[in-house]
Amino acid sequence: MPHIQRRPAPPQRPTVPPQSQGYDDRYQGGQPGYGNSPEPGYDSGYNTGQVYGGGAGGGGGRGGGRGGGGGDAGYVQGRPPVDWRRRIKLGALTLVVVLLVVSVSTYFWADGKLKREVDLAKVIERPEAGDGTNYLIVGSDSREGMSTEDKKRLRTGSAEGKRTDSMMILHDGSNGPTLVSLPRDSQVEIPSFKGSESGKMFQGTGRQVKLNAAYAEDGPELLVRTVEFNTGLRIDHYVEIGFGGFAQIVDAIGGVEMDIPKAFKDKKSGADFQAGKQTLNGEQSLAFVRTRYAFAGSDLDRTKNQQKFLAALASQTATPSTVLNPFKLYPTMGAGLDTLIVDKDMSLWSLANMFFAMKGVTGGDGTSMNMPISGSANGNLVWDKAKVKQLVQQLKNDEKVTVKGN
Repeated sequence: MPHIQRRPAPPQRPTVPPQSQGYDDRYQGGQPGYGNSPEPGYDSGYNTGQVYGGGAGGGGGRGGGRGGGGGDAGYVQGRPPVDWRRRIKLGALTLVVVLLVVSVSTYFWADGKLKREVDLAKVIERPEAGDGTNYLIVGSDSREGMSTEDKKRLRTGSAEGKRTDSMMILHDGSNGPTLVSLPRDSQVEIPSFKGSESGKMFQGTGRQVKLNAAYAEDGPELLVRTVEFNTGLRIDHYVEIGFGGFAQIVDAIGGVEMDIPKAFKDKKSGADFQAGKQTLNGEQSLAFVRTRYAFAGSDLDRTKNQQKFLAALASQTATPSTVLNPFKLYPTMGAGLDTLIVDKDMSLWSLANMFFAMKGVTGGDGTSMNMPISGSANGNLVWDKAKVKQLVQQLKNDEKVTVKGN
């Protein structure tokens, strides 16, 4: 057979300069410096500078990263430096957005829980408004939502309906808050009024009754009307809480620490306290503020205990350990808002102002007192009209209160 010599392949121009050592010499057939394979016409791909695993420019062989060939010659660029300023800004923005969403959600959640059931627009012949804000705070003996076991445990009895167990006026002004207790046995006159349900007008006859009888007769609206008529002070907002809600709030914050100066017992309320500092749970707190028969001064001493306790409750609730702890804050807010009854114009902002004003009563800038009493008649406490007039005038003008109560 005649021998036919295969025509050699034309030389190819290497893409990698000859001096590059970006691949293994063994693939050159032992001929360093040549770009062709051991067999003529066969292109292994290594003579183009393409090294498997290394990309263009070498880097896959032993000499990767040292040559001066095309591409980056196997050099791997490092990561750009971290922009901490940008990260901090993004983190801060994210935190602000989260806090805003949580705050707005909490506001609407809390606002939806308020029971705005008292219509002060139904109150007739109201006094002129003065400076500052006046809240009528009422503790009722409502047993709504309480089980038979709860009633027994809290010693509330099972009476139907509800009556006022405590009443206070909280004035929040520029000279600090003033808390004035209105003993439920106070003798007052029932004025003319408009029925809260019927809308019917009832003319005043000069009837003298205990203050808590006004609430029993026609509810919160008549109570506000009676307080305003007998004091001359306009009530801006109404807040009411029942037995069960009161105990739930105390338990939600883990109890309230009180310093009880003298030991006392009361079988009717279930009170049994030793003297000294102690933390009261919901059941004990309710017994503490309801006790009246253990004191010689009866209702007046009880109102002082109520003031002392409510101020301590507000002070110990508005702490970072409660406000900044969602596992404590939300149960506390839920327990309170579920049982509060307020007027139709009450906002969460107004309610918060009332709360912090209550806290301020014991903060050094506030004053707490009983309504000035001049004596008693038929078992009722008679207000000192001259002192009451002076007190109301100071509150209306938002002046520093100098009147002393009983």
